[in-house]
Amino acid sequence: MTITGQDTDAIRALRALEDGRSSVRLRAALAVGTAPDPRFVGALVERCAIEPEFFVRDMLTWALTRHPVPTTLPRLIREVGSERSQARSQALHTLSKIGDRQAWPVITRALLADADDEVARSAWRAAVVLVPDGEEPALAAALATQLGRGGRETQLSLSRALVALGEVIVPPVRAATAAPEPHVRAHALATQRLLRDPDAGFGYAIEEAKRAVALGGSGQGDDGAC
Repeated sequence: MTITGQDTDAIRALRALEDGRSSVRLRAALAVGTAPDPRFVGALVERCAIEPEFFVRDMLTWALTRHPVPTTLPRLIREVGSERSQARSQALHTLSKIGDRQAWPVITRALLADADDEVARSAWRAAVVLVPDGEEPALAAALATQLGRGGRETQLSLSRALVALGEVIVPPVRAATAAPEPHVRAHALATQRLLRDPDAGFGYAIEEAKRAVALGGSGQGDDGAC
C-alpha cells in the first residue's frame, strides 16, 4: 500500500492523541476532524473513553461528528455497553450530537437510571434528542422516575431534559409532587416552575419548591398549571 503525505499526517495526529500534553491532544483531535477518515473512527472512540480533559473530549466528539454516520453509529452504540462509565457517557454525548434516531433503541430504561450520574445525565440529553415521534410520553414517564436524584447539577440536567419534552411531562411530574420523599416533591415542583417559566433560574425554583414542601404546600399556586 502506498503511504501518501495525507496518510502520514493523519497517522501523526493519531499518535499525538496519546501525548501527555492536553494542548497537543486538542490539536490532534482537530486535525483528525478536519480531514475525516473512517479508518480512524475506532481510535477516536477509544480515546474518548480515557481522555481526562473536557475540552479535548469535546473536540474528539466534534471529530467523530465529521465522519460518516454509517461508520460512527455502530461503533458508538457498542461503546454504550462498555463497563467504563466515561466510555458510556461520552458515547451517549456523541450520539446526541450526531442526532441520528437509529440510535434510539440503545436508550434503555436501565441506561436512563444508570448508577453513574454522568452517564445518566448524558443518557437524558441523548434521549430527548433521539426520541421518535410518539414516544415522548413514555420517555417523560421514565425520566420522572429519576426526580430527586443527585445534587443540584444532576437535578438541573434532568429538569432541562424534561422541560425540553414539553407538555407531555405534565402528568408524571404532577404525580411526583405527591411522592413521599420531600426531595422528590421539591424537584418535581421546581421542574413544574421551569415548564411554566423557562426563564426562571433553577436555583431559585428549587429553593422556592423546598420551602413549599417544608410548609406542606403544593407550590403550584392557583393556576393549576402542570
